[in-house]
Amino acid sequence: MQAATLNTPDPAPALLPHLLRALRAVVGREIGRFLRQPSRLGSALVRPLLWFVVFSAGFHNVFGVAIAPPYETYVEYKEYMVPGLLGMVALFNGMQSSLSMVYDREMGVMRLLLTAPLARGWLLAFKLLAGTALSVLQMVVFLAIAWAFGVELPLLHLPAALLAMVCGAVMLASVGLVFSVYVKQLENFAGTMNFVIFPMFFISPALYPLWKLEESGAWWLLKLAQANPFTHAVEAIRFAMYGQFNTTAWAVVLGCTVVFFVAALWGYDPQRGSISKKPGG
Repeated sequence: MQAATLNTPDPAPALLPHLLRALRAVVGREIGRFLRQPSRLGSALVRPLLWFVVFSAGFHNVFGVAIAPPYETYVEYKEYMVPGLLGMVALFNGMQSSLSMVYDREMGVMRLLLTAPLARGWLLAFKLLAGTALSVLQMVVFLAIAWAFGVELPLLHLPAALLAMVCGAVMLASVGLVFSVYVKQLENFAGTMNFVIFPMFFISPALYPLWKLEESGAWWLLKLAQANPFTHAVEAIRFAMYGQFNTTAWAVVLGCTVVFFVAALWGYDPQRGSISKKPGG
């Protein structure tokens, strides 16, 4: 009896190594696939760089004289644009991660992953971390390029800015996670991406301050922008870059991250969520 008790395996100590192996497999697969395709980094940066170069030149004299928090003096328009374009990188990569999940589902990889002997929440969290890691990598590269173009950012506040970038990327990756539940086929994904990305990006302070909307009397656009989670991701990054803490922005970013992740977790539950339904159903 005593020998049988001693020979009984204890599953608890094996959980952490199992989680680490799963984390390395999921996140490592996504990062490895990204690094094997250098063109993905180039294509991901072309869009924000084009906006950065063209818009900063074209609108330099339009938005270059604004003084509004977190700025304490006049800033050039290219400096104002940087947080919004960092958010753009994370937004597009979040949707790209969603596309990757739709592709994996069609190829059967997602079904295989979800049958692994781990709680579904852990697996989706690892996919979320993989998308976040790719977003932050691209955001850091873009930030370095912006610095090379003459955008001076206080190095003292760089850790806070990096934390805000990570949290914003997690939230936007969780948005992509939710959309991967409801987009059933690859051919439907492009239209859905455009329907989500462009309203979120343009109805936000990414390219212009919200007081411009208030000044022009576009109250309904102002309300939409204030309700837009992307707005608060951008503002959290913007304020963090200058050593300030925007309480509202951080509350919305963290709250939306939880809500979107729970929605994705519910959707990927085969007993309750939409993932159990057939594409034609």
